[in-house]
Amino acid sequence: MSQPPNQPPQGGFGAPQDPRQGGFGAPQPPQAPPPPQGPPQTPPPPQGPPPGAPQPGYGYPQQQPPAQPGQPGPYGQPGPYGQPQQQPGPYGYPQQPAPGYAYPPQPQYPGAPGTPPPGSRNPFKGKPALVIGAAVAALLVIGGTVLAVTRGGDDDPKNPVAQPSGDPKGSESPTDDSGNGSGGGGADPENLNGGRQAGEAKVLWYQQAPDAPASGADALGMWITDKAAVKAAYKQLFAYNVGDGAATWDPITFPQKICAVTPQKSADDKIVVAYMSGSSDRAKCNQLQQIDLNTGAQGWKASVANGQLFDSTLDVELSITGKTLMVGRSQSGTAYDIDSGEKLWDKTRFGDKCFPDAFAGGEKLIAVAGCDATGTNEHDEVQELDPATGKAKWTWQFDKGWKVARVFSLDPLVIYSTNEDKKQWNISTFASDGKRRSQVGVALEIGAQCGWAILQRDLQGCSGVAADADTLYMPTKATTGPNEIIAINLANGKEKWRVKSPADESMLPIKVEDGKLIAYVDPSYDAGGQVVAIPVTGSSHQPAKLLQNPASAASVENGFFSKAFDWVGGRFYLSSTRLSGNDESKEKLILAYGK
Repeated sequence: MSQPPNQPPQGGFGAPQDPRQGGFGAPQPPQAPPPPQGPPQTPPPPQGPPPGAPQPGYGYPQQQPPAQPGQPGPYGQPGPYGQPQQQPGPYGYPQQPAPGYAYPPQPQYPGAPGTPPPGSRNPFKGKPALVIGAAVAALLVIGGTVLAVTRGGDDDPKNPVAQPSGDPKGSESPTDDSGNGSGGGGADPENLNGGRQAGEAKVLWYQQAPDAPASGADALGMWITDKAAVKAAYKQLFAYNVGDGAATWDPITFPQKICAVTPQKSADDKIVVAYMSGSSDRAKCNQLQQIDLNTGAQGWKASVANGQLFDSTLDVELSITGKTLMVGRSQSGTAYDIDSGEKLWDKTRFGDKCFPDAFAGGEKLIAVAGCDATGTNEHDEVQELDPATGKAKWTWQFDKGWKVARVFSLDPLVIYSTNEDKKQWNISTFASDGKRRSQVGVALEIGAQCGWAILQRDLQGCSGVAADADTLYMPTKATTGPNEIIAINLANGKEKWRVKSPADESMLPIKVEDGKLIAYVDPSYDAGGQVVAIPVTGSSHQPAKLLQNPASAASVENGFFSKAFDWVGGRFYLSSTRLSGNDESKEKLILAYGK
């Protein structure tokens, strides 16, 4: 819903929020940010806010009304929006913001102290100081790229694979491959279903994680088809039968570690995996391989060249929109046909001074660019691209100081942005024509699970958020007691309803399915997690339990430092996104739960 310039937003929404908890946090009172419909306007001088108070409003400083300490907020607590005062930390906020785009800090993963937490690669590893400096230097001319495409065939070398060790069909115990990751089945030495109580679901099968370096390794992606649950881990790609966990096809071993994957799969169950060009510090993440998830067939291969100057493939991001594979480098992107590997088009700039440094794909293809990096009008711009041609359908310019950090949903488009100087955040939703539809004006500390983003924005790096055509389902951060899921009206940014987790642990949205929000409730130390269904319409939104995971496997379920999860075909899939490399830990790669 558009708003007239220089007028307060109607209905209490639209104010960029205060990024407490390192980027997701308690919002400040809504102010009056006029939606930036074009180039940012020159803001009026500040009107004397109290010292240290963040400036409100999408880059438009305005007078903030003083808080009334004795006046209760809407949630029964004193102060604006009911948010109590907290002891300040760095920057005057309770916790120190994480590097990058003000994301919430997360614990270090096992085996790799001092490196970014799981869910993202360490973009500094192997980067010379010159390259690191170049990432924040002036962005100059970017040229085209070269893609060499070859087709895999029957003469492609086969990698050694572990052989099946038994037939798990009909067994009450889940399968286990004794650490080789092949999915061969066999006995369950840990007896994860032992002592399973009436009404509890069971672990249908699980697979141990493969060997990984002592420093740890990424285990990117998780794709579920009608036939297979496919998982990447370090240098390999594994496929397991969705019913019993037996190997669906032989594991694929790549020459070097996997460095990027398409989070999505194509309509006919294809993905693309990127792996490193070598093992040295100068290796690039530029080797592409198309894979059929159902058969394991290896299709076309490609090598992606660098762009010009500072535009490199030290890290890339991949996404699929329709028939288009998007490969994003540090300052440009190239699109390919997902079926043939044929190059379709390049995206090198928005105008003269805007260089696209992030892409998000799925239902739509979105590009984000940083503009005028060394000038007086530094800002971000967003475009929706036609996946077939690369032409921009529309462009939206954010105000100076605001950085596009995450995309919570692509259809409808919901963007989370931050202002580091003002210590504020904002969630905006956009209509199909690119005009801003609404801004979220609900008091909450966001509890979505997001990985780190340092040199890259990692637009699609958050899980635990869902949306349908009219509603955003956002988890709150648990403080005392259960957290909540808040349904937010995308037409006006206001709260529709909220519901508490049915347990003391946090509840995270997964997807909207058949008119219900499917959510995952974390396990506790002595109880398994839950999968629940929440009606999105009607007067009651109480969670109904779909699965109660067994308490006997709670320690394993709790043992994932970072995880991916999905609900498909009445089964709940849980997998690790980071391997510790500890050979003594009996680390699990993936589990499937069901009745």
